[in-house]
Amino acid sequence: MKKIILSTLALVALTFASCDDEKDNVIVTNAGTLNGGPFTFFVDGKVDNVSGISLSGTVVGSNTTYVITDDSAKILGLPPNLTALEGVNFDTAGTGKCYIWHLAYEDGLIGAEEGKSANDLQGNYALSNKIEITREGGPIAGTLNGGPFTFVAGDGKVDNVSGVTVTGTSAGSEKSFIVTDDAGKILGIPKDIAGLEGVNFDVAGFGKCLIWYIRYEGKLEGLEMGKNANDLKGVFSLSNSIDVNRVMMPSAGTLTGGPFTFAVDGTVDNVSGIAVTGTPVGSKKSFIITDDAGKILGLPGDLAGVEGVNFDGAGVGKCLIWYIRYEGELEGLEMDKNANDLKGVFSLSNSIEVNRVTPPSAGTLTGGPFTFTAGDGMADNVSGIAVTGMPVGSKKSFMITDNAGKILGLPGDLAALEGVNFDGAGTGVCLIWYIRYEGDLEGLEMDKNANDIKGIFDLSNSITVNRN
Repeated sequence: MKKIILSTLALVALTFASCDDEKDNVIVTNAGTLNGGPFTFFVDGKVDNVSGISLSGTVVGSNTTYVITDDSAKILGLPPNLTALEGVNFDTAGTGKCYIWHLAYEDGLIGAEEGKSANDLQGNYALSNKIEITREGGPIAGTLNGGPFTFVAGDGKVDNVSGVTVTGTSAGSEKSFIVTDDAGKILGIPKDIAGLEGVNFDVAGFGKCLIWYIRYEGKLEGLEMGKNANDLKGVFSLSNSIDVNRVMMPSAGTLTGGPFTFAVDGTVDNVSGIAVTGTPVGSKKSFIITDDAGKILGLPGDLAGVEGVNFDGAGVGKCLIWYIRYEGELEGLEMDKNANDLKGVFSLSNSIEVNRVTPPSAGTLTGGPFTFTAGDGMADNVSGIAVTGMPVGSKKSFMITDNAGKILGLPGDLAALEGVNFDGAGTGVCLIWYIRYEGDLEGLEMDKNANDIKGIFDLSNSITVNRN
């Protein structure tokens, strides 16, 4: 009995000794101390990496890694070393807070996975202190509206922009407008709309300016007069730009050719022989066809376009052809608008008239025929001649020819016709005609031949005058 009791006591003593040995062999992990930060980044599409982080103290643990969590302890990444940690782009995480930890642990750790919570880690491990990373919404410049603007440079008139607005979402504690040339050189930094609208672009000479809107944080390197906006450094956002064109005063030159007169008779009527002379100035150009009240009927881009217009289809009336040189965009240069209301930087040439008329009709000539004795010294005058029917044509005349068509006289009216002394013409035959016409006729002259007349006209029947 005594031996049994002693054996039991020895077993208990051995068991306690074994537990003490295991306790002595347990590894107490230590993750050390993280130094560096905190960091603040702006979510603006630019890569954001941490740097300057170090680990101090005694690290104890068979395994180590860095852990990145959000502010609810969700594991976002497990970069194994400092190089990997410094390669993480925090811009892609969006706005919010991140924390960087150092983790030391022994085999068998549970929960060290992306998407899991660092609060649920199980095993023999230790976490260091944390470094905070704040990801703020980056500056947003929004959208710049208005313009483009075109001014005549150097004319002594003040040229100010107006109607410029910023729309959309804007963010950033600092803001300004920037005026640059087309190479990016900063010419002005007006702080607000009032400052921008106070800029006189006339003094800048010929060329192009760009207006920008900027939102930024802190101080920007390069936001100075004379520097280049392409070299700005810092946290900022630039809007789109608005053009301000500073140009020479346009000059349309002189339009030559015409005038033209067409009969509205179903036949295609095209102008020809038009030319632009002088020294036109202006980067944009066009021809304009208007009615006589200024209503825009057509905008042919070049001479070929003008010569392709069929004026017969416009009906009876008057058209005017103009040449325009301009810069930028013109308000009112549209079909059916009125050319008198054009607004912008432009120059109009003189106009060429295109008269579209009802086809002339000479009616019917009545009276005669007449027979006179030539050379008897007695005055031989016609009488009783009349024009009947419905003559049409803004211009008119009587015409006396010989029987071969040679024009011997052009009495303007009946009184003048009845005043002609046919006795002095000698023996032969004369013909009396009545003509109605529009515009200018080629060949309607003394000693020319009536068979060669060209233009818009109508001849009546003829009355014979025999000189025996």
